[in-house]
Amino acid sequence: MEGLGRRVIVAAFDGWNDASEAATSAASVLKDSVPYEPVFAVDPELYFDYQYTRPQQVTEPDGRRILRWPDATLHRPVRRSRGTQLWLMTGVEPARAWQAFVGEFVDVMLREDVTGFVALGSMMSDVPHTRPISVFAGSENEQLRDSLGLERSTYEGPVGILSALADAAEAVGIPTVGLWASVPHYVGGHTPSPKASLALLNRLEELVGTPVARGDLAAEADAWEASIDAAAADDEEMTAYIQQLEATRDTWDSPEASGESIAREFERYLRHGGDGPGKPGRDDPRR
Repeated sequence: MEGLGRRVIVAAFDGWNDASEAATSAASVLKDSVPYEPVFAVDPELYFDYQYTRPQQVTEPDGRRILRWPDATLHRPVRRSRGTQLWLMTGVEPARAWQAFVGEFVDVMLREDVTGFVALGSMMSDVPHTRPISVFAGSENEQLRDSLGLERSTYEGPVGILSALADAAEAVGIPTVGLWASVPHYVGGHTPSPKASLALLNRLEELVGTPVARGDLAAEADAWEASIDAAAADDEEMTAYIQQLEATRDTWDSPEASGESIAREFERYLRHGGDGPGKPGRDDPRR
């Protein structure tokens, strides 16, 4: 195995895995870039708690008002290509029956001859908005780690649905990768982060070896960073805190820093960054 193959699912779920909507926004950019068609969708009655994830009243372009129920759907590109095809698995993290939920999707992956699975996630962390967004790229698959230069996580603790899907996919021979963007926690709970979405797509392109759409994310990322700069300019405490985060990040990135110290600091950051595991809106990357 040299990579993920030519039929790769990119998965992003709203919920615990998706700080600042970075992962689901990245998936939306992909979905808007080419025509997609649904392959499979779960029955929402089986997996969602409507008191936690309520259906939404929406108005269609033709003026009709409808209820939109929470869902989880697998899409494939309408037009086949000779290169790598990016399928999309999107929706809401289920509230119950995770093993059955995962089993349904794995059955479809096998039926459709899927060759690889990439989970997109984002987490709130102690990082500055002014520096490049860090993306942790990891896999439990030794061959993938060797061929793509990925990490193996040592994390133990609570996980989200992405981890359950990846574990089940690996168990049936579908190689998996997890990409996790680190979102500054001091803005992560208040606004989408196009800069983190862009970082995820940049890393995805490196993994699959084929061009990946980015939409208007570059311009939106610049505007996002400028808006936070403006807010910090009026808050001395926030400015000082950001400067502290910048100094820490620059130390990690400096040529003088040893590989061992960087690895140690990164593991500490992964374990203790942001609000810690187990709170809504994010998942941990190392599984």
